[in-house]
Amino acid sequence: MATSAAASSNINESADASGQLRDWLRANARPVTETDADFAGPDLTPLTDRLGVAKIVGFGESTRFSRQAFGLRQRAFRALVEQHGFRALAIQDSARSGERWDDYVRTGAGDPETVLADAWRPWRSAETVAVLEWIRAFNQAHPGDEVRVFGVRPPHAEPADYDAVSDYVRHAAPQLLAALESHYAPIRTAHRIDEHVQRHQGIHPGRRFVEHAEDAVALLEGVPESTARTTALTHARSILAFHRDSVAGQGSFARDERTAADRIIKWHRDTGAKIAYWDGIAHTAGLALGVGGSNAGAFRGPGSYLRALFGDDYVSVAIGFHHGDLGMAIAPDPAPGLIDATLGTVDLPAFYVDLHVDGPDSVDDWRRGAAEARTISGIYDPSKDADAKIAVTSLLDAFDVLVHIRETTPLHWLPEFAARQ
Repeated sequence: MATSAAASSNINESADASGQLRDWLRANARPVTETDADFAGPDLTPLTDRLGVAKIVGFGESTRFSRQAFGLRQRAFRALVEQHGFRALAIQDSARSGERWDDYVRTGAGDPETVLADAWRPWRSAETVAVLEWIRAFNQAHPGDEVRVFGVRPPHAEPADYDAVSDYVRHAAPQLLAALESHYAPIRTAHRIDEHVQRHQGIHPGRRFVEHAEDAVALLEGVPESTARTTALTHARSILAFHRDSVAGQGSFARDERTAADRIIKWHRDTGAKIAYWDGIAHTAGLALGVGGSNAGAFRGPGSYLRALFGDDYVSVAIGFHHGDLGMAIAPDPAPGLIDATLGTVDLPAFYVDLHVDGPDSVDDWRRGAAEARTISGIYDPSKDADAKIAVTSLLDAFDVLVHIRETTPLHWLPEFAARQ
């Protein structure tokens, strides 16, 4: 009898805590009027005023396929640039790609679609074109006070590297060209669709790409030494490093991203610029975390290093959603227990909530406790939605602000990329 009474008491306490959390969320949720990047209403002003005092703001998204998430992030970025003096954008891409973005926004050289031709896959969209065009227009109107762009990843191989190796072999050892191309033809495709995504989609040719890259290096090492061979080997080893360091090459999403954090830290120290950092929530979270379901791996993204160094001067914003069309899949309602499901109890199309706003003890327990959030990548399978998540030991230590979008629609892919969907 005593056991039954205790159980009943625990259920009542849990119900009370859930009710207090829902009430707190509804009272503190700030509605977002519009997620379109061109909208300039005042609905985001409290948010951007809050973010504007930071040195670095990490905008993390739970999926890179949502037009609404992209638009809202762009709206906030524009306000931070125009009203709070942010003068750098750090992107999840290689330094080489970032240099092309930066060259365009500073000089107007070329056109945005050409700039994005060799960018990381999720950037090749009309929405990113609009970002580049907006920054370029801002820089033209503010000479001497420009917004810069940089990639947080080290320089890595691009299609031109394969061409350089092939051209060398064509002239120095033509008898090896067919063998070289048998290795490079299948693995070039990873610059359009990541190898692990190809496996998920069932279009992978079979052999691991890193093994092809290793064999290509071995072919070159068999050619007599020369200055030209040394140059070709540099390209070939860059290609090998690209495939070895990929998700498929490592065999997991779990890794440590200190080098990306160091890139952001150095840029801030060298320029003094306030920086907006665009990436996934696993990367921008202020804590190391677990990725995936039952086979979760440890992951320490740049945000954890930025939080450790900058403290409150690094603000982490997590942009999530409830359900909708992502183009590559239809995402159902989130599983109960996920942050996304909890936020879905607020009846608004889009809103944000500052996790630092005071609340009752039950709310404190929730935000300081462990939490899970849905993340959707290129290998997302709606039938395995329960495994598409990250886990943090403290919601508040991982994120300062939560943004929630009720329903999502797809990005507009550039024609070259759309043809490969």
